[in-house]
Amino acid sequence: MSRSKEMALKKEVTPFEKNDLKLSIRQLINTLLPLFLLWAAAYYSLSISYWLTFPIALVASGFVLRTFIIFHDCCHGSFFKSKRANDILGTITGVLTLTPYQQWKNEHSIHHATSGNLDKRGVGDIWVMTVDEYKAATPWMRLFYRVYRNPLIMFGIGPIYVFLFAYRFNRKAARRKERINTHVTTVLIIALYSFMCWLIGWQAFVMVQAPVFFFSGFFGIWLFYVQHQFEETYFEHEDEWSYVKAAVEGSSYYKLPKLLQWISGNIGFHHVHHLSPRVPNYYLEEAHNATPPLQKATTITLRSSLVALRFRLWDEQNKEFISFRQLNRKSRKNYVPRALSE
Repeated sequence: MSRSKEMALKKEVTPFEKNDLKLSIRQLINTLLPLFLLWAAAYYSLSISYWLTFPIALVASGFVLRTFIIFHDCCHGSFFKSKRANDILGTITGVLTLTPYQQWKNEHSIHHATSGNLDKRGVGDIWVMTVDEYKAATPWMRLFYRVYRNPLIMFGIGPIYVFLFAYRFNRKAARRKERINTHVTTVLIIALYSFMCWLIGWQAFVMVQAPVFFFSGFFGIWLFYVQHQFEETYFEHEDEWSYVKAAVEGSSYYKLPKLLQWISGNIGFHHVHHLSPRVPNYYLEEAHNATPPLQKATTITLRSSLVALRFRLWDEQNKEFISFRQLNRKSRKNYVPRALSE
């Protein structure tokens, strides 16, 4: 794709970089109200059977995910026209999703600016090693990477570690505003959880909140993972990297059933979002449908996305994700690292 075509594509999406106050308010109501009602229903169902509580909590976790999409739009300044309104709502929804607003906003902006850039990995993204990097790593680093990329760790331990522990601390380079917001978020979470434990008892609170928390975190990490970790995604070094190509070729169109698309706030149109982060979630589908070149983005479904579970390493030679098993096969066939083949 030429530079002129990239600019033209970016320009085609520009009309959708607007927010509609009525739509934003409507989304707030149809997200937060059901979340609170479902949480209350899960609590009252404890007196009947936990087999009833659990599925209600599972549905509630979907609305926590939807709340996170609102939080996400606030981080991009796309949910409201007012920066102050975005900051306030972002902080509130950050408490509900256990995510510090300023910290995540800053890290996520770096993710957008560097997605697919092999020379600028490490902030706001999932750790990916190339084949050459893995082969050159120490045995301990290889072991650590294997553990990190294991689905049971990434999607099982990952939500607990990230949302309960990692987000409670600031980055070394964090500025004062970000540091304060992180600590304020933590204090507000503790206050909210303490109040709920006092109100209904800590046992009841844990029995409801634990599955709501875990499954919303699980689904959130899965969405972030699968929308960039597909077989022929986009990775290039700085001198060849392109923002538009990284958006369109390095972000998938996750074609979900309509109900799941609604619950996930249209984030499956991830290629549109990465091309233009200022497009609110409720206009992503419209932007996709109105822009023919975007309809050529890699499309994955619920079924085909499961293949991503075996992806471990980026093969620079063939420009595709491979598994550890595939690497072992290549090694037995005298696989030549990129640095040696040049």
